[in-house]
Amino acid sequence: MFEDGTQSENSFAEETNNGEDDQAVNRPSGVKAAKGRGKKHTVEGKALSEFQSMWSIKENDMAMKERLSKMGLLDSVIAKKEPLSEYEEALKKKFITEMLAN
Repeated sequence: MFEDGTQSENSFAEETNNGEDDQAVNRPSGVKAAKGRGKKHTVEGKALSEFQSMWSIKENDMAMKERLSKMGLLDSVIAKKEPLSEYEEALKKKFITEMLAN
């Protein structure tokens, strides 16, 4: 406080902040608990969305690995020198159809 009775901005801000701190202390205990639970749901929701994102990436990765595996089998069936048996021919046709469909 100055001699003429005026206050500096800093001292006024300190008084205002002290008043707000007192209000926070005087809150009922249930208010803080409710706020905490709300934040926890947000964190859980964020974790859930991250998990779903990782799961979709994993599904895409597994589908790609399966496709590559089938392509490898098709490649080995096509590369055979001797005539293909009936089931190998059916497998070859099935894989070719699947590869062309995707």
